[in-house]
Order: sequence, then C-alpha cells, then structure tokens
Amino acid sequence: MSFPPRYRARSRVDASGEESRAKAVAAATELFALAGYKGTSVAAVAARTGLSQSGLLHHFPSKAALLAAVLEERDRQDGAFLTGSTSPPLGWAAFDALTALVARNSARPRMVGLFVRLAAEAIEPSHPAHAWVQQHYAGIRTWLGEAVRTGVDRGEFRQDAPVEAIVRTTVAVIDGLQQQWLLQPGELSMASEFETYVSALRARWSSFEVR
Repeated sequence: MSFPPRYRARSRVDASGEESRAKAVAAATELFALAGYKGTSVAAVAARTGLSQSGLLHHFPSKAALLAAVLEERDRQDGAFLTGSTSPPLGWAAFDALTALVARNSARPRMVGLFVRLAAEAIEPSHPAHAWVQQHYAGIRTWLGEAVRTGVDRGEFRQDAPVEAIVRTTVAVIDGLQQQWLLQPGELSMASEFETYVSALRARWSSFEVR
C-alpha cells in the first residue's frame, strides 16, 4: 500500500538531494545577480555550493537548466507572497499587494539584482531567459489589466480610467525604481517612492462611487 506523499517519510537520499538542489539554486541566484548569466560558470556555482562540477550537473544538466530553476523559485516566492492561498488581488487591492511586494524586495537586493541584470541581458532573443522575461511582463500586464478593469466594474476606478496606460506606467515605475535603488543603495526608498506613485494614481483615478 502506498501512502499519500504528505505522509510518506523522505529517504535520506531524497532529503540530501533536495538540500543540494536548494543550495545550488541559492548560490546560482547570488552569482547570476552579481555577474549575470554569461559571467557565471557552472564551476563557480559548484564551488559556491560545495559540490563537484559533475555533482552539480547531476541535479542540473546545464547552466540553462540551473537558470530555469532560479527563475522558477523567484516566481514561486513572489507568487506566494502576492496571492497567499487565495486568488490574485484585483481592483485597488492589486496595487496594495504590489506596494507590499516592493517593500519586501527592499530587503532582498540579491533577487532585485538578479531580475534587473537578467531582464537587461535577456533582450537578446538567444538568451535562455528571453522567453521567461517576455512571459513575466505578459503575466503582470494581464493581471494588472484585469485588476483595473475589475476596479472599474466595481466602481473603485473611474469609468474613463486608461487601463493600458496605468498598467504600463506601473510596470515602468517598478522597473525604474529597482534600477535606481541598485545604483543608489541607501539613498532611495523603493517602498516610499512606490507608495507615493500609488497615492497619486488613486487621487487621479479613484471613483467616489466605491461600492
């Protein structure tokens, strides 16, 4: 008889393998953030992880596979933070969730550096993260577009709110703040600046007929 996975004890081999994979993803995240994908070697990740190069390749058959694992973990963490166990927030709640995420990222320079560097590198179609970056932006535009349109339907946003302009400007503000924050550590508060942006957005496009 087979027990459901949640009740099945993991073998020492399984636990050890998961631990090695997690260490490798953490090490690769740090190195990709510092040196980019092209500037990071499998050997460097292996050395930082404490594995042999062949040992690392046992878990990740290529550097591209390692990058994919790093990006998946980033998405998992951000997605869990934004939605928790519920559906994605809509209306003004979506902008509240983004404000909280920006504040959280203010304590995660490694993850911010990873995204900014890879997003710039991945403009090249041949870059292994090119498709991921395109999907990332498509996903956030779809979510925020739905959030604003739902807000209009609920009476939270004015009926003439320019959905696409709000969405693209919001994405641009987040990206721009991240870039400046990395260049000016200690001189700029991403959280405060984004709160100011959202406050201005509310002042311009909030409806007085909130239901």
